Amino acid sequence: MRNILLVTFAALAACSANPAAAPAEPVSGGPPQPTPVHGVTPGHACNAAGTDSFVGQVPEGNTGSAILRASNAAVLRWAPPGVMLTMDFREDRVTVWTGPDGKITKIRCG
Repeated sequence: MRNILLVTFAALAACSANPAAAPAEPVSGGPPQPTPVHGVTPGHACNAAGTDSFVGQVPEGNTGSAILRASNAAVLRWAPPGVMLTMDFREDRVTVWTGPDGKITKIRCG
């Protein structure tokens, strides 16, 4: 019994260790690449300025893809009525709210 407890605690301790991140390797002899930050996709910063044309439409087939392209976001989040959303900010995410009729009511970044 005591051995089982020791093994369990050792396994938990190993899981909780947070080793320092290894430095990024240079790509093809170039400068080191930055380590990605959680919630950020390199090259994608949402800009909802060009998405107004989608407001009032019912989302169909490739509407989500078109919104991603128009906003330069990497992540699309749908927000139907009554759904709770996290309040964390992600510069690479676009959120699309829909009304009870299924039409898009607003589009915002974050």
